[in-house]
Amino acid sequence: MANHETYIKRCIEIAKNGLGSTSPNPMVGSVIVYKNKIIGEGYTSPYGGNHAEVNAINSVSNKSLLKEATIYVTLEPCSHYGKTPPCSDLIISHKIPNIVIGCIDDNIKVAGKGIKKLIDANRNVTVGVLEKACKEHHKRFFTFHNKKRPYIILKWAETNDGFIAPKTRKEQKPVWITNKYSRQLVHKWRSEEQAILVGTNTVLQDNPSLTVRDWKGKHPIRVVLDKSLKLSKEFSIFNSEAKTIVISESNIDFSKNVSQQICAVLYKNDITSVIVEGGKKTLQTFIDENLWDEARVFKGNIEFKEGINAPKLLGKLISEKKMMSDILKIYKND
Repeated sequence: MANHETYIKRCIEIAKNGLGSTSPNPMVGSVIVYKNKIIGEGYTSPYGGNHAEVNAINSVSNKSLLKEATIYVTLEPCSHYGKTPPCSDLIISHKIPNIVIGCIDDNIKVAGKGIKKLIDANRNVTVGVLEKACKEHHKRFFTFHNKKRPYIILKWAETNDGFIAPKTRKEQKPVWITNKYSRQLVHKWRSEEQAILVGTNTVLQDNPSLTVRDWKGKHPIRVVLDKSLKLSKEFSIFNSEAKTIVISESNIDFSKNVSQQICAVLYKNDITSVIVEGGKKTLQTFIDENLWDEARVFKGNIEFKEGINAPKLLGKLISEKKMMSDILKIYKND
């Protein structure tokens, strides 16, 4: 069992190379082992490309070894035709005798069917190795399919005295609370998630572009709440750098369950994860409706004395670390 865990850990490790590019597909990792030696590895290609198992099998130089090998995978191999053929069929066709799977795929198109195919083909199948770690790794995918909404990450920065923004500002641009290292990390996060969401006031006050500039990666889909369609197309959020989705009163009813309706719109657009960057009203709406999975909160080393109070959040603190002059706290919604 220890060896199984070692190789599944490696699967999770390499799967993270697909973070931000595979959605709405899960970012799967796969390793092929022959006589206690890794002979092939692969992770999910950007959406529309090969799945992890395909890439792992393709990476094996001597295919004759596959008949005596074990393939490890974080998530149950698919059993249906989508953008690519079923991975379970590929494993069977290469006569790989042993398959070790981290966790079952909850997607109704798979949900045990891939495992059944493998067992019916007389393959040795082991399921549930490092299952908890694999489910955590696939949290975006599972949230999307089980809860019919994206995985929701709340993010904001607050001053040392608890304000998210000043009361007034002289220019239409962000007032920075955090240091450049924290801001670079935020751009990395943007590259890892499928979408980023802000409200009308954030656009009016900051004119953000919401793109990845301080990190190399894919720009997220920009989502802006604009109830009355008052935002001019001159704002940076409407430039050609990334796709922008506008949610207005033509999409949802802003008088009730706003965040639930937002999630429904994002789900229809196949968005599996979203960073909610604010401002205060937008963030608090998701908190009050208990529609969030993770919160990433920076505390900067400056004070405003007065301003707009930071959102109020109840959640489980899972980590806290120094970012030079800043402190980053990460919460989970239990």
